Amino acid sequence: MSDDQDKEPPKLSAVQRRAIDSSIDIVLQPPEDIAYQHTVLCQTCLPYRNPGADVRVWERKQGQVLLRIEAGAAFNPKTDKFEDLGLPFGPKIRLILSYLNAEAIKKDSPINEVQDSFTGFVKRILDPLKQGRSDPNGREIKIFKTQLSALAAATIRLGVKRDDRAVTIKSDIVQAFDLWFSKSDNQRVLWPSTIRLSDEYFASLAKHAVPLDERALAALSHSAMALDIYAWLAQRLHRIPHNRSQFVSWAALKGQFGQGYHRMDNFRRVFIQTLRLVHGQYQSAQIEIHEDGITLFHSLPPVPPRGFVVKKPVDN
Repeated sequence: MSDDQDKEPPKLSAVQRRAIDSSIDIVLQPPEDIAYQHTVLCQTCLPYRNPGADVRVWERKQGQVLLRIEAGAAFNPKTDKFEDLGLPFGPKIRLILSYLNAEAIKKDSPINEVQDSFTGFVKRILDPLKQGRSDPNGREIKIFKTQLSALAAATIRLGVKRDDRAVTIKSDIVQAFDLWFSKSDNQRVLWPSTIRLSDEYFASLAKHAVPLDERALAALSHSAMALDIYAWLAQRLHRIPHNRSQFVSWAALKGQFGQGYHRMDNFRRVFIQTLRLVHGQYQSAQIEIHEDGITLFHSLPPVPPRGFVVKKPVDN
């Protein structure tokens, strides 16, 4: 027996263990908790990282879809002044949006009582297999709170071009809530009791929501790129005709997902690694990787449509 055989296999990281457990659970069990993302945000990307306090506008274009976000300001009752807030960025804002969208769709209302449900959502994301983890700690709450505040203060324009028509939706996604939050008697930071989505965004969401498996979001919650690739595939693959395929070049992929990557070889390496991680959570996705890009094929969506039934095989 060689020395190599005596060595213990390398230990998996917490992210790797969670991804493996989640992929098995997704294969074996239908989704209990469904999140949603707006189709425009499945095709364009929010910032991956903090672009800096000086950056007040963010634009991304993909095909016939354009996203523009303008950072806003909020009134601080402690200073009696408006204070500039930054642009929303990173994986947490993607998770927050998926939660707010899901609550609005499930309740068919832009107004949602979220004080308890949001804590439950954050806990599920941090503990996707419900293994008894305690409530989110102060640091975790602060990260979600900062991103939720930035989203609430921002103005977002969604532009979609179809045939000879161009539609622009100008909206504050979150119309109103107490940005500075409140504290209980024991000084525990509370979520706002009510969050109201704007009527314009809610009406658009009702027509253009893409269902996502919350377990997959939890497994990918450490990576903004992974969440974006998952949402993009969920929106796109099932719309490809059965008898056709769609090729996407590396240049196009870098334009869509390559924030912060100057060299193509670096982007391609990270994208392929991330795509494989995403595929573990969306195993029905049919994709081929080539030297010059990737080919997409028709695939079942990660969340089956309502009324979809998987038939058990008949024993011979």
